[in-house]
Amino acid sequence: MRISVIGGGPAGLYFAILMKAARPAARITVYERNRPDDTFGFGVVFSDETLETFERYDPDSYRLITEHFAYWDDIEIHFKGTVHRIGGNGFCGCSRPTLLKLLHQRCRALGVTLLFEHEVTDIDALIADSDLVVAADGINSAVRKKFEDHFRPSVDLRPNHFTWMGSDRPLDAFSFFFRETEHGLFVAHTYQYEPGRSTWVLETDPETFRRAGLGSMDEEQSARFLEGVFAEELAGHKLITNRSIWRNFPTIRNARWVKDNVVILGDAKGTAHFSIGSGTKLAMEDSIALFEAFQAEPDVAGALTRFESQRREDVEKTQHAAEVSLVWFEHLDRFWPMDPLQFAFGLMTRSKSITYDNLRLRAPAFVDSVDRMFAGKVRGELGFDVDTGRPVPPMFQPFRLRGLTLANRLVLSPMCQYSAVDGCPTDWHMVHLGARALGGAGLIYTEMTDVSEEGRISPGCAGLYTDAHEAAWKRIVDFVHANSAGRICLQLGHAGRKASTRLMWEGIDEPLEAGNWPIMSASPLPYYPHSQVPREMTRADMDKVVADFVQATERADRAEFDMLEVHVAHGYLLASFVSPLTNRRTDEYGGSLENRLRFPLEVFDRVRASWPDDKPMSVRISATDWKEGGITGDDAVAIARAFAEHGCDLIDVSTGQTVHDAEPVFGRMFQTPFSEQIRNEAGLATMCVGNIVSADQVNTILAAGRADLVALARPHLVDPAFLMRAAAFYGVRDVHCPPQYLAGMDQLYRTAAREREDLLELRRKARPKSHHRTLPEAAQ
Repeated sequence: MRISVIGGGPAGLYFAILMKAARPAARITVYERNRPDDTFGFGVVFSDETLETFERYDPDSYRLITEHFAYWDDIEIHFKGTVHRIGGNGFCGCSRPTLLKLLHQRCRALGVTLLFEHEVTDIDALIADSDLVVAADGINSAVRKKFEDHFRPSVDLRPNHFTWMGSDRPLDAFSFFFRETEHGLFVAHTYQYEPGRSTWVLETDPETFRRAGLGSMDEEQSARFLEGVFAEELAGHKLITNRSIWRNFPTIRNARWVKDNVVILGDAKGTAHFSIGSGTKLAMEDSIALFEAFQAEPDVAGALTRFESQRREDVEKTQHAAEVSLVWFEHLDRFWPMDPLQFAFGLMTRSKSITYDNLRLRAPAFVDSVDRMFAGKVRGELGFDVDTGRPVPPMFQPFRLRGLTLANRLVLSPMCQYSAVDGCPTDWHMVHLGARALGGAGLIYTEMTDVSEEGRISPGCAGLYTDAHEAAWKRIVDFVHANSAGRICLQLGHAGRKASTRLMWEGIDEPLEAGNWPIMSASPLPYYPHSQVPREMTRADMDKVVADFVQATERADRAEFDMLEVHVAHGYLLASFVSPLTNRRTDEYGGSLENRLRFPLEVFDRVRASWPDDKPMSVRISATDWKEGGITGDDAVAIARAFAEHGCDLIDVSTGQTVHDAEPVFGRMFQTPFSEQIRNEAGLATMCVGNIVSADQVNTILAAGRADLVALARPHLVDPAFLMRAAAFYGVRDVHCPPQYLAGMDQLYRTAAREREDLLELRRKARPKSHHRTLPEAAQ
C-alpha cells in the first residue's frame, strides 16, 4: 500500500506511525515543506485521558512523550486580586518542537520516509501515484483549497485577537490571568510545558486591541507591552517570541472530508479553539480514528467512508465545546462585575464539559465555597434567612419576584398538552400540573393558555375566555395551593398565524385537514407554504386582542394564579410583530425594532395594569430566530430591556420556532447562552429552558449566573418528582413533601444516599490514572 501524507504535523506523523506499525509492508512517505526544526509555537497540552489513548495505540511513542512532559493537576484562576486553585484536572504540557522530534524518531524507527523541505506542487500526480493521500497540511491546506468546491469549507474568523508567546517563568498549574488596563481587558492562558518554559497565549477583544495600538506593533514591541500588562504575573520573567504575530482564530469546518482516495485531517479538516486545549489532541485523535477505520475495512474507499461517518460526531462535539468556550472569552466584560468565585466557577464550566457535580468530585472545597457564595447572595440581595455556613445547592435556594416567594429555583416549563375540550382544561391538566406541584417544583407553569377561541393553536389547546374555563383553572390552582409549596403561573398567548393546526402527535404546526377557522398575524405570511394565509391585523383586530388579553388577565386573578406570563415567542401572534422575518408592515407597527415592539408592549401594558401590583409578570421571548435576518442575541437584550422598562419582572428565554426553515443549533443547555447574555448584559432576572436534563446541569447554570430560574420540560414529563429525587441525591431535607408521601420520601433518601456513594466511587475509579513522572523542581 502506497500512502502519501502531506504535512509533517502531529496529525500526519501519528497516522503514519500507527499505520506503519500495523502494516510494516506499507510504503508511507510524509512530505513536509519546512525543515525538521522549523516549528512554531511553544507547548501543547494533553489530558490524562488523551495520554491513556496514546498508550493504548502506540506504547512506544507514548513512552517517549511522557518522558518529556511537565505534569500538573491544578487549574489556577487569577482574577481581581483573588486566586482560585481547582485540582483534579490531570494535564501535561509538552514542547511542540520536542513532540515533533519524538514523532520523527518513532517514524524513522518504523521505516516511515520523512521528506523535509519538500513542497508538493503537483497534487494530482501524487494522488495518481498513491493508494491513499492524507492531507494534514494545516489551516491553510493547499489540498483543501484545490478541491474547495468538493470539501465545501467554511471559515468563521472570530473577533478576538490573540498571540502565542512563551516565557521562562515556571508554573505549577494551568493558569488563567485576567487584567484590566486603561485600554480594556486582557487574558493570558498559560501552562508549563518543560522545565523553565511556559506557553503564554495572550488574548484581547477588538476594541482593546485597537485602543492599545497593538496592530501597529511588531513582535518585540507587543511582547514588551504585554510584559507591562502582566508584570505581576511574570514576576520579573520575560516573554519570548517565535512568529508571535497577532491573529484572529479561524473556526474551520468542512461539509466533506473525503474525495476519492484523499482525506483531510487535523486543522485542514477542522479547528478547535485554544481555550479548551484540544487542537493537537483533536488532530491526533483524527489519526487514531482514521487508523481504526483501516483496521475495520478492507479497502481505501470503505475505510474513508467509515472514518467520515463515525468520526464526524466526535469532532462536532469538540468544536461545539470549543465554540462555547471561545464565546465566553469574547464577552469577558459581561462577567467582569461578577463575584470572583462566581466568575471562576463560570470559567471552569464555560464549555459544558465540566459541571457542578463533576467539580464537586474534583474539588469539593471549591464547590463548597461556591455554594456559600450563592447562599450569601440569596441572603444579602434577596433578604432570605438562609444557612450560609453549610448551604444547600443553588437549585434549592429560594427566590423572590415582587410579593411572590418561591421555595426553590426549579420550574415546570410550559408544555402544551393538547388535551383541552373546547378550550377547557380537563382532569388531565389537573393531574399533569398537580402531580408536578406535589413533586416539589418551586414554580408550575401552565401551557400556553389562549385568550380567545380563534387564538388557539389547535382544537385541543386550553383557553381562558369563558366562565367554565375560569372555574376549571380555579380548581387546579386551588389544588396546587392546598397540597404543595409550589406556586403557579398562567402563560397567556394567542397563536396568530400558527393557529388552526393539528394536535402535536398528528403533525405539529400542520394545518387542520377540516374545521379550520380564520387566522391573523402581523403580516399575511403563511407559516408553511401550504399553511393557511393569515390576514394582516387591522387596528380593530388589535383592539380586540388587547381586550381579550385584559379579560383573560382578570379571570386569572379571580382564579388566584400567583404569576402571569405573556407569550411573545415561537412565532405566535405577539412574536410575529417582533421578528423582522414575520413583520413586513409599513405602518407604525413595522420597520425598526422599536416599532415592531409597539403592539406587544401595548398588550403587556394593559395586562400589567389589570394584574395586581404585588404579583409578578414574566415575558417569554425567542432570543434568536436561528435564521439570517431574524432576531439575534443582541436584539434579545434590547427586547428584554424594553419589557423590563414596562414592568416585566422575569424574562423567560426561549429561541426559534418563528419560521419553519430555521436552522437551530441543538445541544445540551443550548438556549442557556442567550439567558446568560440577557441576564448579565441587561441586569435582568431570567429563566432558561432547553435540553436541560439533570439536577447537575440546573446547579451549574445557577451557580455560574446564567439564569435565576431553570425550567425543565421533557424530564418533568416522565418524572413528576424530579425535585424530590434531586433533594434525596444531594441530601437536602428541607423540601416540602405531602404527608401522604412521607414514607416514600424517607425511603428515597436512604436509597439515594447509597446510590450517590456508589456513583461517586465509580466515578473515582473511572478517572484516568495519573501519568505523573517527575515534576520540574519549581513545580514540586
